[in-house]
Amino acid sequence: MILLITLSSRGQECAQASLATTALPTHVASTLQAAVAKLREQEFSAVVIDQCLMEVEPDEGELMLQHLGSAFPVYVNCAISGIERVVREVRSALSRRVREEEIARASAARILWSELKESVTAILLSCDLVLASKEVPANMASKIQVIHELATRMRGSLAPSEQAGPAN
Repeated sequence: MILLITLSSRGQECAQASLATTALPTHVASTLQAAVAKLREQEFSAVVIDQCLMEVEPDEGELMLQHLGSAFPVYVNCAISGIERVVREVRSALSRRVREEEIARASAARILWSELKESVTAILLSCDLVLASKEVPANMASKIQVIHELATRMRGSLAPSEQAGPAN
């Protein structure tokens, strides 16, 4: 969902163009106070902010920015920007948001893997040693085999590039 904050009489027209281009519902708020209310109610992917409103009401603008959450802010000047340009800016911002989310997700996976790598390796090694023992009852061996399979899947999910390499 997209939120367009503007006093422009063409706000609704711009919202329709945005919906047609991005396929995301676009809501219009004509004041920063109305924008804050909408931001409290719903989560938005992007918030298109008319710079003129930010300049006229800087305190309200600051309050609105505090409520953005994970929405990507897009600053435009509706007085000089055509609808096509605003829509291009929104599309570009949504693309940047997707790229940044992918980068953040990959980074989080790398951090998690680096923290869990030794523990997963120790679990796999311990399972292998126990399963190699002839003194383990069959019912226990099947449970340990399940633990081994889960740890192997965990290693594959967290570090797909390291699957082919050594498990340390």
